[in-house]
Amino acid sequence: MAIEKIFVAGAGLMGSGIAQVCAQAGYDVTLQDMANGILNKSLEKIRWSVDKLVEKGKLAEKTDAIMDRLRITTELDAGSADFVFEAIVEKMDVKQALFAELDRICPANTILASNTSAIPITQLAAATQRPANVCGTHFFSPVPMMRAVEIVKGPATAAETVETADRLCQSMGKETIRVNMDVAGIVLNRINFPSTIEAIRLVEAGVASVADIDKGMRLGFGRPMGPFETADMVGLDIGYHAYLAVYEETRDPKFSPPMLLQRKIMLGQLGRKTGIGWYRYDSDGRKLAPAD
Repeated sequence: MAIEKIFVAGAGLMGSGIAQVCAQAGYDVTLQDMANGILNKSLEKIRWSVDKLVEKGKLAEKTDAIMDRLRITTELDAGSADFVFEAIVEKMDVKQALFAELDRICPANTILASNTSAIPITQLAAATQRPANVCGTHFFSPVPMMRAVEIVKGPATAAETVETADRLCQSMGKETIRVNMDVAGIVLNRINFPSTIEAIRLVEAGVASVADIDKGMRLGFGRPMGPFETADMVGLDIGYHAYLAVYEETRDPKFSPPMLLQRKIMLGQLGRKTGIGWYRYDSDGRKLAPAD
C-alpha cells in the first residue's frame, strides 16, 4: 500500500515529533488537536527543531519546504488519510472513542496506528470494524532524535499492515523493532518502567536525591538523560497513566505508580509543561534546580 497523506491525532510532545519526521520524509501531514493554542505552539516548536537540523546540515531541504507539507487543524478530518498516527493521552476510554470515530470517517484501507507506550493494541482495535488495519507504532522521545520505533502486531493485525507501518517508519529514518505479541507496555517500556518506578521509590524513601540519581544514570549507564529528567520532558501525568495501564493489565506491583508520583500530579507538578515537576524550569523550559 502506498502512503502519501498522513494524519496525526494529538499535537503534544509525541504527536508534534511524529508530524515533524513525517514532513521531513516528504509526506503531506495534517496535525490535529482540540485547541488552536496547542497547535500554534506545536508548530512553533516544530519550526524551531527543523531550523536547527537544517543549520547543522542534517536535512537537505530548507525549513519552509518542509513546513509547507504540514497542516494544522482542530477538526478530525482524517477522511483522506492513508495512514493515521494516534498520539493522545494514555487513557483507554479516550483512545477507544477516538479509534471508533476514526474508523467511521476513514476509508476502509486506511491504517490506524497508535503511539501508545502501554495500552494493548487489541483493546484499541476492538473499538473499530477494521482490526486487521490497526497496529502499534511506538516512537521514543524526542521523536526527531530517537531512532527506535516499536511496530506492534495485535492478534488480528494483518501482515500487510505491519509491513506497511514498518516501511513507513523506516522511510522516516527510524530503526524498527518488531513486537509479535500484544502485551501492555510492549517491550522496551516493560524493561524501562520498573527502573523509573524504582528510582521514584528510592527518592520517596530518602535513599538518594532526584539530581544524584539522574547524575548516576547518566554517568554510570551512559544515558543522555536521567529518569527524572526524562519524566519531566514527557510529562509526569503521561508516565503515570502509562504505568497504571500496565499495572491494571498485569497486576504486577512493580508497575504500580508510587504515591510520591501521585501526589506531585495532584499538585499539578507535571514537568516542563507546568514549570515544575521533579525539577523547576524557567519560562523557556530551561532546567533551574531540583524541585525537592
